[in-house]
Amino acid sequence: MQPIQLFEMAGRQAEWLSVRQEVVAGNIANANTPKFKAKDVTPFDAVLDKTQNMQMARTHPGHMASSNLSEDVEIKEAELNEEIGVQESGNTVSLAEELTKTGEIKRQYELSTGLVKSFHSMMLLTVKR
Repeated sequence: MQPIQLFEMAGRQAEWLSVRQEVVAGNIANANTPKFKAKDVTPFDAVLDKTQNMQMARTHPGHMASSNLSEDVEIKEAELNEEIGVQESGNTVSLAEELTKTGEIKRQYELSTGLVKSFHSMMLLTVKR
């Protein structure tokens, strides 16, 4: 039987979501900045593939292992939105698209925390018996 890594994966996704939220917030904040190029992060599954097999060595059993997920998240220029294109100022931020991303991030946070909460409750039920 394989160990369940749900809590670790949920933690990694929470880190990734916070990095993505920061990038999206930066895009929204710079929506009126001339020549600003919208940015986005690598998808979570690509980041998870990079970090899944690497574990840092611990010098003491009491130390927590760290994944340094933020080093594996690549912030790159977002694909150009064909609806708005490049604005006269040279800006490529689409507010509608960025607000859609914030909704996606919120839903992913809620789904992840809901799953962890349910799994935690299930584990507590098995321990009580």
